[in-house]
Amino acid sequence: EVRPVRRMALAMRWLKESARKRGEKSMAQRLANELLEASEGRGGAMKKRDEVHRMAEANKAFSHFRF
Repeated sequence: EVRPVRRMALAMRWLKESARKRGEKSMAQRLANELLEASEGRGGAMKKRDEVHRMAEANKAFSHFRF
């Protein structure tokens, strides 16, 4: 579980990074389109979120080990 402040910070970071990678001309247009896609459950930020969740789920089995 992630604290609400960190959750918001990660979401904003992923949205910003995904918007930078888009092909539109202005950053405003890139960010607007990324937000629209995120609201529909698509886009680069949502892919990043799914990837992080998948990795966390995969590593959950090893969380009780001490190295």
